[in-house]
Amino acid sequence: MSTVDRPRITFFGAADTVTGSRYLVEYGSSQILLESGLFQGPRELRQRNWDDLSVPASELDAVVISHAHLDHCGYLPRLWRQGYRGPIYLTPDTANLAAIVLRDSARLQEEDAFYAQKKGYSKHKEPLPLYGQDDAEGAISLFRPVNFSAWQDLPEGGRVRFLPAGHILGAAIVDMECGGVRLLHSGDLGQGNHPLLVGPHVIPEVEYDAVLVESTYGDRVHPPRDNTLAEVISSTIHRGGTVLIPAFAVDRTEVLLHAINEAVDAGEIPRVPIYVDSPMAIEALTVYRHAIDRDHSEIRPEIREHLSAADVFDPGTLETLRTPEDSKSINGAPPCIIISASGMATGGRVLHHLKRLLPDPLNSVVLVGYQAGGTRGAQLRDGAKQVRIHGEDVTVRAEIHDVGYFSVHADRNDVLGWLRSAPIAPKRIVLIHGENEERHELAPVVEEKTGVKVFTPGYEETLTL
Repeated sequence: MSTVDRPRITFFGAADTVTGSRYLVEYGSSQILLESGLFQGPRELRQRNWDDLSVPASELDAVVISHAHLDHCGYLPRLWRQGYRGPIYLTPDTANLAAIVLRDSARLQEEDAFYAQKKGYSKHKEPLPLYGQDDAEGAISLFRPVNFSAWQDLPEGGRVRFLPAGHILGAAIVDMECGGVRLLHSGDLGQGNHPLLVGPHVIPEVEYDAVLVESTYGDRVHPPRDNTLAEVISSTIHRGGTVLIPAFAVDRTEVLLHAINEAVDAGEIPRVPIYVDSPMAIEALTVYRHAIDRDHSEIRPEIREHLSAADVFDPGTLETLRTPEDSKSINGAPPCIIISASGMATGGRVLHHLKRLLPDPLNSVVLVGYQAGGTRGAQLRDGAKQVRIHGEDVTVRAEIHDVGYFSVHADRNDVLGWLRSAPIAPKRIVLIHGENEERHELAPVVEEKTGVKVFTPGYEETLTL
């Protein structure tokens, strides 16, 4: 194995897009993979998921994961398939949630390959899954949970610790020492107004050689929270329609249920059936309920103090649909609310609901999260009159609403505020996890406000520290 003279970072993902976070940190003879995410969106990005890393997986010394979203951990089973058998460091709740995410992803990969072959809409004669259940279980077996603020040793005197990021349960800012340099990786930063989690930890009093920070919403400020969701749900229900909310199974579903619960209690939304139709979301909901239950779990430093064991997610009409038969049972149901994954409508059970509900103008589809370019969610947001689902063109007559204030990503002001929280200015700031337009708009603002030089890496570009 070769040795590097100076520590360096190579950006194998989320360098010119918001997906596929993968950063190879090399120092001495050690190689640490920071994040192991899936690419999503356009075909040319998704094709990268099938490529092996340019570094043999078996030569990696460790993998560090900031949180359980697929674009940060979804490549782990593929890494296992390539021969990786080292430790995967992550927080305990990220381990709990990532196990759910990876098992669900593997199942969907296998189901989609089977469905594509059955319906004949794949260009491959025998379409294969990116990875399977055995690969997911192999990756999960490598999880080595590390509590917030505790230091974990890395090779050659390196070490890493996690600080709360306020994005989703277990999400962390990653603080790393290696090869004589200090790195801080924001992961995905929260806004500070999450109803269940405290805001992102401030930057420690350290002179960092590089601070890697997300720029997902680097070109905008999120709208203030208002009553849009309640108004859309109420008007749709009153005209006899159904509300479908494609939602990320981890955290977004919990935040939505909490908001709907409060709106029902306030009389802003009729008390109608609420269906969570995603096995992964149902399992994640169990993890969140356990984390909030202060009587039966360890106190999490990221959970807001006012929360208790009381169920903040269910107004009394919540039903969870675990099986495909349960999912089909609500076809033709009276006016209701359906929350189903995936959040960008790229796969999962939400596709079947979209096929059924999009052609009817009585219904509403509410988009509540980031929609990567090329996804069905982005097409709906941008006013598509038809979307292609399972090889068929589906006409869009339902109302489409884009409710932006449910984002749990930092916006431009949040990112600037977090960077300016640094007691000691870092030597450089690296903008990652953002489309190029957003990054290039944010970069000069960051330089002006912080006085620190900004680097915007391209795909497979290397930064030497």
